[in-house]
Amino acid sequence: MRIIAGSRKGHRIDAPKGRATRPTSDRVRENVFNLIAPWVEDAVVLDLFAGSGAMGLEALSRGAARAVFVESNADAARTIDRNLDRLRLTGARVVRGDALRTIAQEANAGAKYDLVLVDPPYGMLTEIQPRLARHLPPLLAADGLLVLETDARTEPELPLPVRTSRKYGQTRVTLFEGQH
Repeated sequence: MRIIAGSRKGHRIDAPKGRATRPTSDRVRENVFNLIAPWVEDAVVLDLFAGSGAMGLEALSRGAARAVFVESNADAARTIDRNLDRLRLTGARVVRGDALRTIAQEANAGAKYDLVLVDPPYGMLTEIQPRLARHLPPLLAADGLLVLETDARTEPELPLPVRTSRKYGQTRVTLFEGQH
């Protein structure tokens, strides 16, 4: 995998070994960032179920101010740290922990993010969707954007306005807008 655009364009990024994570393909990442480009510059980004960190790394390369990566898998969290070091990207924090617990804590603390990237294991979505629906809307800035990646057959639901939903092969990307 490589960074597609921005200050680190063309740099290689590692993915964790094994099948515990499913990195967003370069093609899907490129299409997503074409859709969300106006929200990236100077954004405060939350990358949930971060895996390799490819989405958040791409955002930092494209000018995001800060990024918080949340990943429960220890190997994946170490991979994100290595990618950040190798790419010399600053303004990032890696949280090794449960994404649902983290968003509940962040929401209770009044945190706000301009761009929230959510890519849970596809099989988990039905189980976790009620907690995502409860904790994600308060985290999203009024003019922010939430990107939810799911299996192409899944129509995710959150109590936020849908900006667009696109399919790329086996993947669906749904963009939700913050509430003004």
